[in-house]
Amino acid sequence: MAKDIIDLFEADNKLSNDKMPIGHEARFLDKLESTLPAKKKPKFNWLSIAATVVVFLGLSFVAFQFFNFNGNTGTKLVDIKKPETKTKTLGDISPDLKKIEDYYVANINLELSKVKLTPENKELFDSYILQLENLKKEYNNLSLELTKNGPDELTIDALISNLKFRLNLMHRLKNQLNKLNTLEISQG
Repeated sequence: MAKDIIDLFEADNKLSNDKMPIGHEARFLDKLESTLPAKKKPKFNWLSIAATVVVFLGLSFVAFQFFNFNGNTGTKLVDIKKPETKTKTLGDISPDLKKIEDYYVANINLELSKVKLTPENKELFDSYILQLENLKKEYNNLSLELTKNGPDELTIDALISNLKFRLNLMHRLKNQLNKLNTLEISQG
């Protein structure tokens, strides 16, 4: 059996020495091309490349806004409260008005810090604090008006008058507490 395979290989070599007919290769390539479609080169249309870049940039921007990439990997808490608008104060209008505002606010806080709260004067103190809170709300409303309508003389005067009134209220509280203390000392 081994001899049969060797004989076959030798016979095959004799066949391969035979010449192919002239034009056989050209006919074979023609048949091959007609059977298989030719590969087309892909066309890169500049318009499609530009559209792809625009879509990619748009999606990147949306993803950036949605995930708010700012370096934090933690979760972001959302406050459902109504967003506060930045209100203008006297200090936003001019440096001189800022000095006036700072003067009154500092004196109000100083007078408030000097008050010694005792069980005897708690009711009087609470009533004055309630009045101060109402004046503070009015001041905030005036600041909103200043922000919406811009600075005008009436609004600025009203803001300064509000600060003066709050400081006077603190002085009256101090005087009332002094009278209450002297009355307690004279009775005690």
